[in-house]
Amino acid sequence: MKRLHVMLQVKELDESIRFYTALFGAEPTKRKTEYAKWMLDDPRVNFSIAAHGDATGIERLGLEHLGIQAESREEMAELRERVARSGGRVADEGETTCCYAESDKAWVTDPQGVSWEAFFTHGEAETYHAPAAAGRGDACCAEPAPEAACCGPACCTDGAPAADCCAADCCAA
Repeated sequence: MKRLHVMLQVKELDESIRFYTALFGAEPTKRKTEYAKWMLDDPRVNFSIAAHGDATGIERLGLEHLGIQAESREEMAELRERVARSGGRVADEGETTCCYAESDKAWVTDPQGVSWEAFFTHGEAETYHAPAAAGRGDACCAEPAPEAACCGPACCTDGAPAADCCAADCCAA
């Protein structure tokens, strides 16, 4: 079986190690002065971070977001606990329709501003986004904004919606 490799540039290595150790539920398999690596089997990925250079995370890659997809509701509950322990800014989206799928989602932002989506997809949808929920008013991201991750952290700044992106209740902290 193949393994995906992801490498992120970080500003502060120790802070990022704490965040990713909590998010992945595992200590790094390798740690050096300016580098750390996790060889994970669940999900199967070689994930590494390095603290050198100026540009980091989204600034360097133009990255929208990364994610971990659970295969069951039990795995999603475990991911939600890891997200909560990570120390990043959390947005628990819960049940939603996004990307033509019915899913349960939680979001967390790492120390560099990289958004991580933890999600469990349990059905197909006919639309990219769901219509407004009863009593909620405007539909959350009814018309997807460019670079928007449904109603995740990419839409929100300090708990407030970005222009033309989400309804205010999508940015719950």
